[in-house]
Amino acid sequence: MNYKMIGSKILIAALCMLAFACKKNNNETEKQAEGTLVKPNYNRNTMFRNPLNGWVMYGSGTVQPGYWDTEYYVPDLGKKVKAIDYASACYIRTRWANFNPSNGVYAWRDPSTALYKMIKGAQDRGLPIAFRIVVDGRDQGLNTPQFVFDAGAKYITEDPKFPDRRTPLPQDPIFRQHYAKFIEELAKDFNDPKKTSFIDAYGLGKWGEAHNVIYFDPAANAPKDKIEQAKEEVMDWISDLYVKNFSKIPLAINYHRVVGDPVSWGSANPNSDRLLKKLINKGYILRQDAFGMTDYYQSWEKAFAKTWNFKRPILMEGGWITSGTHRYWTDPSGKYREGHPEDVRKGEFDSSLEAAVNMMDFRVGDTESWFTKSFTLVQRFISEGGYRLYPERVYVPEKVSANTETTITHRWRNMGWGYLPNNIPQWNYKYKVAFALLDGSGTVKKIIVDQYGEPSTWLKSSATTYELKTKLDVPAGAYTWAVAIVDTTNDNKPGIRLAVNGDMTTDGWYKLINVQVQ
Repeated sequence: MNYKMIGSKILIAALCMLAFACKKNNNETEKQAEGTLVKPNYNRNTMFRNPLNGWVMYGSGTVQPGYWDTEYYVPDLGKKVKAIDYASACYIRTRWANFNPSNGVYAWRDPSTALYKMIKGAQDRGLPIAFRIVVDGRDQGLNTPQFVFDAGAKYITEDPKFPDRRTPLPQDPIFRQHYAKFIEELAKDFNDPKKTSFIDAYGLGKWGEAHNVIYFDPAANAPKDKIEQAKEEVMDWISDLYVKNFSKIPLAINYHRVVGDPVSWGSANPNSDRLLKKLINKGYILRQDAFGMTDYYQSWEKAFAKTWNFKRPILMEGGWITSGTHRYWTDPSGKYREGHPEDVRKGEFDSSLEAAVNMMDFRVGDTESWFTKSFTLVQRFISEGGYRLYPERVYVPEKVSANTETTITHRWRNMGWGYLPNNIPQWNYKYKVAFALLDGSGTVKKIIVDQYGEPSTWLKSSATTYELKTKLDVPAGAYTWAVAIVDTTNDNKPGIRLAVNGDMTTDGWYKLINVQVQ
């Protein structure tokens, strides 16, 4: 007993000393830092179009480009605004047939098509595109192009009254041949992070939501083990197809307890967790289409999201359509009043906060209520959601000798509840902290990348400090220190907009102080 008591006291004392030592070391880093301290002014409200971050505005393959200029009256502001001014990406969820109406014909390359005009309209306004391609036709008609069935692809029709509502069987080799050809062509134009934000890289099942996927004619009553085998084989095939062709674009999978299953509801399938992890290990990020729908987005989905927080980003879509399609006031939570879409918006926001999502949706039909009845939440997500990164403290010298080692000490903070997903395979840690020397005209004369400054590790709970030792091999003269998070795959140009107020160059370098190189 005495030995145990003594051991416990020693352990407690050691932990206290360790905590004190860590705190002391952090303070010493501050005290011993070389150079002049600069404290950038944090910007807490401005919307920045950063990758995989912020609001997503929805389009389709048929809506005309003028849709993006639609205005909504905001009582809180006393004026009309455009939703596009608050969005970071344009999400187009539409049928395969709209992309690829006939064999070898691709609508996004034809300036006369609505799809081309939609994409061009968004891009002209500075928005990258996101896609989901839907093939299941049970609720929406002929989503897969007719030429695929004419070529002999097998399909089922759920209701004889609607013979055109054909759903292809994803194991069918003819379906796969044409679908793979289509994805390969799409990638030729959109495997480019400047153009494309993300892709829902599954798209099977009802509405492309990865549930109620048909593998066999329901009348055949296929055994469960055969269905599970087909499910995994199909998931492997389609994910391999997207990973191969979209090597630079984040790929998303809907996470829910019956992913890829022939059902839409019910208890968790024992294979769901394993299959989702398999796709995540291939590089997939996470998406859910039922936020705020509490009878569908339940404890399984919440626990799964929590497991992957800050390891993979989560993208949100609201489940209830409040503009007349759904009886949202029947939600089991009992929190939604009929005629009050703002109740649903609050439910979606709260679920998004709990899941620490990076992106929320201005969904078609629900966008107006976000602005007219819930604009405070729009602003809150801009200020609190996703990631908002800024250099809290920077020590840089005001005088330095050329080719002599100098030290830059910099401390960073993320003020958002999400994270910058620099760790996903498609990005491969391409975003890095960098410092630049600007000449009198603002031209970048030298860039110093800190390979250890890793933004994906910055979480809201704490700040992170780094020391960077470097030599300034530039001609003697007057320069300005500047800082940015650069894209190392794009000539070290600034790739993430910093949440700061102050003197920012047009290409995204934040000016700190002047420095004289001797």
